Amino acid sequence: MSNIVAIHQPNFFPWLGYFDKIVHSDIFVFFDDVQFQKKGGTWSNRVKLMIGGETKWVTAPVNRDYHGHLTIREMQFKLDDPWREKILKNIEISYRFHPYFNEVFEFFAPLILNPEPNMAEYNIYSVTAIVQRLGFDVAKLRRSSDLNHEGSSNDLLCSVTRLVGGSTYMCGGGADGYQDEVVFKNHGIKLKHQNFTHPVHSQLRQKDFVGGLSIIDAAMNLGWDNLGQLLKSSKC
Repeated sequence: MSNIVAIHQPNFFPWLGYFDKIVHSDIFVFFDDVQFQKKGGTWSNRVKLMIGGETKWVTAPVNRDYHGHLTIREMQFKLDDPWREKILKNIEISYRFHPYFNEVFEFFAPLILNPEPNMAEYNIYSVTAIVQRLGFDVAKLRRSSDLNHEGSSNDLLCSVTRLVGGSTYMCGGGADGYQDEVVFKNHGIKLKHQNFTHPVHSQLRQKDFVGGLSIIDAAMNLGWDNLGQLLKSSKC
């Protein structure tokens, strides 16, 4: 039997495609010991939500005042910045009339307010809690920093896949140009493309569906049971 492995950086309250990858893999590895992207935007500390009826970024500011390179697991949030309270307040105001607001807000509030200063730890804790709440197996979640991997680029992905007992690596739809199939073949690893198509679901007050938002938006509109069934029934 083929063991499918997916590898992804620990993201900040990710979109549905991230959780689809978790659902359809046998092992999901948080890629927490690769270099953090110092300049520009990154999904590790920001995500899109409907705020005030518009698609907007919500961001957890990180400390970028350092020299050289740091890995994702070494990144810290900015101190003395009330970003947690700001994000939570924006969510409360923007989603308070959504059909599943009460149960979803009650769940996410402590995750958002989590005082954990380390970005990777914060994100891994949140994603793990969401996976468990959706009714999926958290035992499949691993960390690359716990593995004695080697190599770089595609060889690194192969190394991680092998170390967790995988025979197939699942790559995302936007990663077609990144994976060198020859490298994977040389390591004896098959490639499986995720092929995720964002499901169109009901969104309060939205005439045209807006995809790519945080799972918070989907949960507010669908509720946990419906969202879990949606992810479970999606094809990969």
